[in-house]
Amino acid sequence: MSAASPDGPGAVPGWAAPALRAVLDRVSVTRAQVGDRFPLFAAPDESGWTTTGRGSWAGGFWTGLLWLRARYTGSAADREAAARCTGRLAHWVDADTATRGLIFWYGTALADTGEAAGLRGRAAQACRAAYDPRLGVVPWGAAFGGPRLLARVDGVPGTVPLLASTDPGLAAAHLRRHLRLCLGGDSFRWSWRYEESAGWVACDDPPPGWSRGRAWLLLAVADAAHRLGDDDLSPPLHRLLPAAVVPPADAAHPDGPPDTSAAAVTAVALLKLGHHDQAVALLHDLVHHHLTADGRLLHGCYDLAAGTATAHELVWGDFFLAYGLAVLTGLVDPHTA
Repeated sequence: MSAASPDGPGAVPGWAAPALRAVLDRVSVTRAQVGDRFPLFAAPDESGWTTTGRGSWAGGFWTGLLWLRARYTGSAADREAAARCTGRLAHWVDADTATRGLIFWYGTALADTGEAAGLRGRAAQACRAAYDPRLGVVPWGAAFGGPRLLARVDGVPGTVPLLASTDPGLAAAHLRRHLRLCLGGDSFRWSWRYEESAGWVACDDPPPGWSRGRAWLLLAVADAAHRLGDDDLSPPLHRLLPAAVVPPADAAHPDGPPDTSAAAVTAVALLKLGHHDQAVALLHDLVHHHLTADGRLLHGCYDLAAGTATAHELVWGDFFLAYGLAVLTGLVDPHTA
């Protein structure tokens, strides 16, 4: 992997625009394949997408990709497709889940319609209403089963900017509680269960070496630094900053599969933080070693422990790669979404 773009500091890397075009062309192909369903992951053998009818926690990344394509092409048909898909997320506003951040921030921040802005505002109010002042978090919720009173790292990205739009104090509190829990010990712990008798108890799933745990929290810190003006994030930021390489899906298994989706999330966080050279190096690695000619970001790992989609194209990996490339080429600002 090159340490930096060969085009020099400040220049748009020559590979960025062709890579963005390939990824957004892939969006058009995927849209034709999945119809009104939401893509989750696709096998590298091109056997098609595994989809869901309601979008699950990843639905916003698909609508975000559609909005990126609409911005890129300027096509009325692409914009209409993105708007229709965004409307199909509406049922998640009232769902009991902290993944409203993933769904509605990334699903609407790039949109330019009143409907999308309305959904984003409703989701922000729902997050505010769900905030538990005793726990200091918007709880993970019961929408996906299991214990409701969890603090999970993937309930922070997107939720921070949503809350910041309606109550910056709650956004800061939600983030800081997760920082204290996730980074408070000698190793990372990405999920905590609240028990009346014992308080916060660490959970084993996801494991401490989970690639996306670090990436999600870094992204949330990057958004907080910009949207909350928080100047006291240097200690957690220093601990979260990674090497500019694609990480293993689980650091406890360094010879196991990589997770390109975690690298794509990290690259966007680095761009938001102004760590341009690191971000470019990471995007360069993804484009030159993991992106196919037809725009598929492979070698993403959904769930290593369950053996689910361990070397696949993941819709959130595609989104964050596309967003990072869109920032490099000037299509969007790093803080738009």
